[in-house]
Amino acid sequence: MLFNRLPKAVLWDMDGTLIDSEPHWLHSERELARVHDFDWTEEDSKSMVGLSLSESSRIFREKTGTHLSHEEIINHLTASVSAGLEREIIWRPGAKELLKELRRKGVKTALVTMSLRSMALQVVDAMGFKAFDVVVAGDDVVHGKPNAEPYLKAAALLGENPADCVAFEDSISGILSAEAAGTKAVGIPNVMIIPAREGRILWETLEGKSIKDLRKLFA
Repeated sequence: MLFNRLPKAVLWDMDGTLIDSEPHWLHSERELARVHDFDWTEEDSKSMVGLSLSESSRIFREKTGTHLSHEEIINHLTASVSAGLEREIIWRPGAKELLKELRRKGVKTALVTMSLRSMALQVVDAMGFKAFDVVVAGDDVVHGKPNAEPYLKAAALLGENPADCVAFEDSISGILSAEAAGTKAVGIPNVMIIPAREGRILWETLEGKSIKDLRKLFA
């Protein structure tokens, strides 16, 4: 049996884990809700963190009473957030540094996000280096997080067993998805609290984390 080995792959959530995009989402949701005379709060926004866009649009419709279609809601929110990312992308502490180290060591990586592929590629293009081998986005799967499908698909595309992969997540739905897929899931809370439970791995931040910390996960 191998001890202290590297993961075969590291699977990254995007919103809230790789980048701090939640302020952009909150702004876009408030902007659209205001049109329908609804006072959208941070708590309303938190109720959609980490969920698929289809599920988020359903929640938005229920809360605001809008007659917009799911597609119209998704298109508006995505366009607004994308415009915000064009102006500024805030990288989560330690994320780019760890990604660069993984690439130097030849560890496979995947971006696993519920945002649309167009937005995911916008972030990938802004990385400044080839950060990911594959991208699995919200419009690439039938069942979004917390279903296991996104992480199972990412591992399959990389040709790896999920049990040999580490997944980084910042939300409850995301960590449930990664755990259900059988990955070594690591929760790094951002705007949401991820409840502690037996066997669950939680880190306060990626800042200062390195290959050594990933090896310890397989000790």
